[in-house]
Amino acid sequence: MDPLGAPSQFVDVDTLPSWSNSCEDELDASDAAAETFQEDTIRSPFLYNKDINRKVVLWKGDVALLNCTAIVNTSNESLTDKNPVSESIFMLAGPDLKEDLQKLKGCRTGEAKLTKGFNLAARFIIHTVGPKYKSRYRTAAESSLYSCYRNVLQLAKEQSMSSIGFCVINSAKRGYPLEDATHIALRTVRRFLEIHGETIEKVVFAVSELEEATYQKLLPLYFPRSLKEESRSLPYLPADIGNAEGEPVVPERQIRISEKPGAPEDHHEEDEGLGVDLSFIGSHAFARMEGDIDKQRRLILQGQLSEAALQKQHQRNYNRWLCQARSEDLSDIASLKALYQTGVDNCGRTVMVVVGRNIPVTLIDMDKALLYFIHVMDHIAVKEYVLVYFHTLTSEYNHLDSDFLKKLYDVVDVKYKRNLKAVYFVHPTFRSKVSTWFFTTFSVSGLKDKIHHVDSLHQLFSAISPEQIDFPPFVLEYDARVRSTRSPLPGVVS
Repeated sequence: MDPLGAPSQFVDVDTLPSWSNSCEDELDASDAAAETFQEDTIRSPFLYNKDINRKVVLWKGDVALLNCTAIVNTSNESLTDKNPVSESIFMLAGPDLKEDLQKLKGCRTGEAKLTKGFNLAARFIIHTVGPKYKSRYRTAAESSLYSCYRNVLQLAKEQSMSSIGFCVINSAKRGYPLEDATHIALRTVRRFLEIHGETIEKVVFAVSELEEATYQKLLPLYFPRSLKEESRSLPYLPADIGNAEGEPVVPERQIRISEKPGAPEDHHEEDEGLGVDLSFIGSHAFARMEGDIDKQRRLILQGQLSEAALQKQHQRNYNRWLCQARSEDLSDIASLKALYQTGVDNCGRTVMVVVGRNIPVTLIDMDKALLYFIHVMDHIAVKEYVLVYFHTLTSEYNHLDSDFLKKLYDVVDVKYKRNLKAVYFVHPTFRSKVSTWFFTTFSVSGLKDKIHHVDSLHQLFSAISPEQIDFPPFVLEYDARVRSTRSPLPGVVS
């Protein structure tokens, strides 16, 4: 209430009904039959997930009125755009916002920048710049719009924001088709919540009356509220559903990983083993993805498979794993928090963390672990990256055997190997050093020189700043304990 006793104009996001609550038949009796039916069919790449749906809100109203951690402002490169969303935010935030924006010195297309919320109910405003749309530059526009949503969400994660209110970033004056843009917005948010859902409690899509119908139509494709709705929505998904993070796949890449490249001379008898319909592939039948391995090896030895044919065959095989990774429910593997993205190293390369102690090798399906690795890493491996592996306090129940590692190395796309620049093996034991030497010497090639054994976090900090890594608490405690035992006694000169 304001001082005069009038109700506040601001809307608390916690009072808004979630997307999950907007479907009366969610998990009704008829879905039991749907669940049984879907065991024998391909599930949607965007699985029915009640927990994710609870985090999503579709609300018709002014984003500037939302009481949440942050709201999103769509603007131009100089952050002075006069569109309805920006004008409302500026009016309610007060004059201090303009002064704060001047310090930012603009914002490039696809970037996201942060200011305080000032007189708004929201604590922060995340400013981003959507692309100008031209049909002949559609691919670039799609990538830029994806970057807007992704960078906003990443900033929210980095600032530990619990709730965020999105306006429709593609403003009408920039000419982006509403339906195309909505596909990108929804799938990017969906993929982010799949991977980082524990960091954000509420995502609100604040839309106008003109935009509401499009969001109502497309939300079920990416956030199905029941198994029945998931099955109904599957045929309406676009051909390009993006990669594991929702990022658009460029046409050149789609051609490169095509199921049938087209040239008759590229067809080999062994390809028939790779042409199995995906609907017959279950989580227990990964051998079907690989075709007849022994037959392929015989042909290789006989010189009947050219290098180009081998590469195409490997790409098709990897693409099948990737499709399976996108459609499989991997939430049980994700909950282990054994693989996650953190900051960047001193060279600006993405840092991926693997926590050995969080991998209960004997208790989980290792094929699903491989799928999860592909699901998370496919978009990361497009650019240069480094791995930090914490071997800290692992036991024999956490050790990945050489057969699994060899399989992973053989399955993944060439970009994984090309763009992996370093592996920091933290807190190694003598046994692990010997095992690593044998594996990199006799099982795989090109990896040995990238392995760096790191006995203490202090050594690791010479390559990666400590603020760029999310450390499991037990790693910090172990490292401090080891350093204290190695420190000289007081008064003793070393």
